[in-house]
Amino acid sequence: MPDLSLPPIDARINEMANALRFLAADAVEKAQTGHPGMPLGMADIASVLFTRHLKYDAAVPDWPDRDRFVLSNGHGSMLLYGLLHLTGYKEVTLDALKRYRTSRSPTAAHPEYGHLPGIETTTGPLGQGIATAVGMAIAERLLAAEFGSDLVDHRTWVFAGDGCLMEGLSQEAISLAGHMRLSKLTVVFDDNGTTIDGPTALATSDDQRKRFEASNWETIAVDGHDPQAVDRAFALARQSDKPTMIAARTHIGYGAPTKQGKSVAHGSPLGADEISGMREKLGWPHAPFDIPEDLRSAWHDAGSRGAAARHDWDERLAAFPAEKRAEFDRRISGALPAGIEDAVKRAADETARAAEAIPIRKGSQAALGLLASHMPELIGGSADLTGSVLTRPAELAQLDADSFVGRHLPFGIREHGMAAAMNGMALHGGFIPYGGTYFVFSDYARPAIRLAALMGIKVIFLFSHDSIGVGEDGATHQPIEHLASLRAMPGIRVYRPADAVEALECWYDAVAEAGPSVMVVARQKVVPVRTAPREDLPSRRGGYVLSEADGQRHATILATGSEVEIAVAARSILAESGIHAAVVSMPSVEVFERQPQEYRDQVLGSAPRYVIEAGSTYGWHRYTGDRGRVFGVDTFGYSGSGPELYAEVGLTPPAIAEAILGDLNGVAVTGRA
Repeated sequence: MPDLSLPPIDARINEMANALRFLAADAVEKAQTGHPGMPLGMADIASVLFTRHLKYDAAVPDWPDRDRFVLSNGHGSMLLYGLLHLTGYKEVTLDALKRYRTSRSPTAAHPEYGHLPGIETTTGPLGQGIATAVGMAIAERLLAAEFGSDLVDHRTWVFAGDGCLMEGLSQEAISLAGHMRLSKLTVVFDDNGTTIDGPTALATSDDQRKRFEASNWETIAVDGHDPQAVDRAFALARQSDKPTMIAARTHIGYGAPTKQGKSVAHGSPLGADEISGMREKLGWPHAPFDIPEDLRSAWHDAGSRGAAARHDWDERLAAFPAEKRAEFDRRISGALPAGIEDAVKRAADETARAAEAIPIRKGSQAALGLLASHMPELIGGSADLTGSVLTRPAELAQLDADSFVGRHLPFGIREHGMAAAMNGMALHGGFIPYGGTYFVFSDYARPAIRLAALMGIKVIFLFSHDSIGVGEDGATHQPIEHLASLRAMPGIRVYRPADAVEALECWYDAVAEAGPSVMVVARQKVVPVRTAPREDLPSRRGGYVLSEADGQRHATILATGSEVEIAVAARSILAESGIHAAVVSMPSVEVFERQPQEYRDQVLGSAPRYVIEAGSTYGWHRYTGDRGRVFGVDTFGYSGSGPELYAEVGLTPPAIAEAILGDLNGVAVTGRA
């Protein structure tokens, strides 16, 4: 048994917890909306964690070696806001607490990354927090293996409720964490036996401790309202060589005289009479939002407790060799290494001159390899599809589970868990993560993709087998609506490169620009469309003229991905009939829409426009209007070879050229030969 001789807990710990409780109850009551039950129930646990075990310095919230705290059950956001205010995070003012859930308040209904310091990730969709935290723990271990424990030695702590653990995502997350033996990860399960509909027994009879133990976790059961027991549990977790789950038995709405332990305390204000009764029951005579000075001082002391550790860390960083220190600072800041754009331009020129017909996924792999050779922060993996999606170039070694050296991670068949963990790695800092699977399985990862977009973090979701070109795998594996649906999501860039050159340019744009990206690449071979060097990396403008019309434009053909070669071939057929068409490659609609209007007008031209894409036509009519048309796929596919399916839906150069000719023969085309 390890030595757990712990210093005594502050005698005021119960009062400090009550200060936290009443800030939550009063803020929810003032807003007349919110979730008071969880903050009241977990206040004792949170008080022990933030005063004795969490490594942080409220004065420097972004200290790289701080512990990460994730409130996975984010509906209890007032618990976190109260903690940040009491421990001295300057931006988390009392006024901010009083404006809880009001318009444009930083104290939003659920914690939102970037709104306030101390919020490590956006939570709310249950299960996302615990899965994101797994990525943070992975990043910590990887960075420690690279830079050493003198610079990287911190833990990740998670509060999670029954809802988080019922969501299927949690199983993917805990299974991955247990397999990787992420010993610096601790999850506190708020075991209050209550959900919105009533007792958890209505819907589940899982033994959560056994479930975690089956996934190679240490588990501890504790009374969540006994600070001494909670303190000891945290100490045990810090000494375990496995990730630890602490099942803390609590009472939702603790202290509420008639609502404690009842689902009614979960998501509604307690009411003035109930709060008055709670003040009497817990011996808290103070007015709403009034914290006695001695308790406020004790909480501020807790918030500055980590200052000495941070100063020591600063000294260790300063003593590091200059080159290694500069690299660590660059990685944490997110700056790209010097010379990367020149390397991309050289590689793009070489690839264009080679002009080899290869699958776009293979061009994506080559792009990854080039970037990985210059960017040690680029780290990725796949959901058990490494050899299909081609997520691992030769430049990335497979992760060694013992040393944690290697930059290609086997995420297993856990698309959602992989995507959420990638978010956590990006949020942790020091890495640009990517992860791959088939495009049709982006549906399994979509909630995490949405959160990446909401947070604006640099994560790259790589999807191959991107169209009916998948062929024989049939309708279940042929993504039809996925491009349109992801393009509809705010805050994310969707790339669909046409060949290896565009793949390199798109990958570079993804790592160079802020925010998340979706990289969509074809399985099948394509004829290269970029066969001449270009200095300007035109894919970085989202859309560009690949082939101008040989004379006055009669038509503009827009295409993406593997359909660009179809557009080029259709252009040649049209030329035989005297129709001068330009081909516009548009690897990213989102990037194109950010360009100046003058540039967009120049690229699109004024002639009738036609779009070719082997997916839903939804969204493309904004470019064609009434004068053009969209050649796409608005029905589910069937099993057959890729070429057969393309012919079936009319996505062949002759069929498209014939349709365009038919349209243009019905109108006057000036300048036609």
